[in-house]
Amino acid sequence: MNGFFDIPSDLQHSYFGLVGLHLREALLPVLAGLLAALPIAQLCVRFRRLYAPVLGVTTVLYAIPSLAFFVVLIDYTGQSEITVMIPLAVYSLVVFVPAIVDGVRSVPQETLDAATAMGLGPVRRYLQVQLPIAAPAIIAGLRVATVSSISLVSVGMLIGNQGGLGNLLHDGMIYNQPRLVWLSVVGTAVLAVLADAVLVAVRLLLTPWMPRGTHGIRTAGADTQTTTRPEPTAVALEDAVR
Repeated sequence: MNGFFDIPSDLQHSYFGLVGLHLREALLPVLAGLLAALPIAQLCVRFRRLYAPVLGVTTVLYAIPSLAFFVVLIDYTGQSEITVMIPLAVYSLVVFVPAIVDGVRSVPQETLDAATAMGLGPVRRYLQVQLPIAAPAIIAGLRVATVSSISLVSVGMLIGNQGGLGNLLHDGMIYNQPRLVWLSVVGTAVLAVLADAVLVAVRLLLTPWMPRGTHGIRTAGADTQTTTRPEPTAVALEDAVR
C-alpha cells in the first residue's frame, strides 16, 4: 500500500496535498457564491419582478462551458487557482438564488408581522427570522452546489495542474497508470459523499424542528406517538428577541 499513493513528482504535491488543494478550490467558491446569493435573493424577494431576470442571467452563466470561462479569465488571473474558482462561484448562483428565494418566501406573513411588532428592522428580520426558517431549503441548495463544485474542480487539470485530484487523471493517461485514474475518481467521489454527509449533519443541528422519523415509540400494546417539537417560526422568533 505504500506505493499505491505515490504521486508523480511533476504534480508537486503528495496525494493528501492534492486532496487539500481539491477541497480548497471546491469549497471557497461555494462559500463565495452563498455570500453573493444572500443579498441577490433578498432583492428578488423584495422586488418580485427581479426574480425572473436574475434567474435567467444565472442560468445563462451556468450554461457557459468551464473551458470557455477559463480562456476568458486566464489573460487576467493566469494559470492559478483563482481561474478555477471564479467559474465555480458563478455556477453556484443558479442553485443558491432560487433555493434562498423559495426558502425565504415560505416564511408565513404572520411570522414577519410578529417579528416587526417585536421591533425587528428589515435587516434583523431577514437575518434572525427569515434565514433560520429558510435554513432547510438553503442547506439543500448548499448540498447540490458543494457536490457539483467538488466534481467540477477536476476540469482545472487543463490549466496548469489546478484541478486538485483531477490532476491525477492527466498524469494517469500520460504515464498509462490506471492506478492514478482510480485514485482521482474514487477520491473525488469520497470527498463528495463526505461533504454531503457533513452538510446533512449541519442541517440536523440547525433545524431541530425538521422531521427525523418516528420518535417516542411506546412499548408493545401502546399507541405510538411522535415527539412534540417547536415550530420553526417560534424558534426563530425566540432566538431573535434574545
